Amino acid sequence: MTINEASERYNIPLEILHEYERWGLCGAVRKVMGAWQYDDTDLERLGLIMTLHDIGFEVSEIETYMKLLLEQNGSDSSRLKMLEQKRQTLLDDIHFREKQISKLDYLRYQIRNNEKNMQ
Repeated sequence: MTINEASERYNIPLEILHEYERWGLCGAVRKVMGAWQYDDTDLERLGLIMTLHDIGFEVSEIETYMKLLLEQNGSDSSRLKMLEQKRQTLLDDIHFREKQISKLDYLRYQIRNNEKNMQ
């Protein structure tokens, strides 16, 4: 499968495919008649890259995670630590947003309560 076919079929932006190639993660990707060819392993890795991107990993974090994955020697704990840190960051953001919503709801309550008292 060529880079354009992979991009279209799996809805992966070309920039991400070019990053993947630049990182040297595509061991099985080879040029056939001038076009990069992706195999099933590459497509699985690209799916993981998209997942990491979707959950908020920066490009540099994705590159680090993927290089650790390819090491396979004791990288599980490092990758798990990265995932736990991202999870905590997301939870902190959720809690911050919940506090914002609570304050917003209180202001709405005050306005509605004032309207009732004026009637």
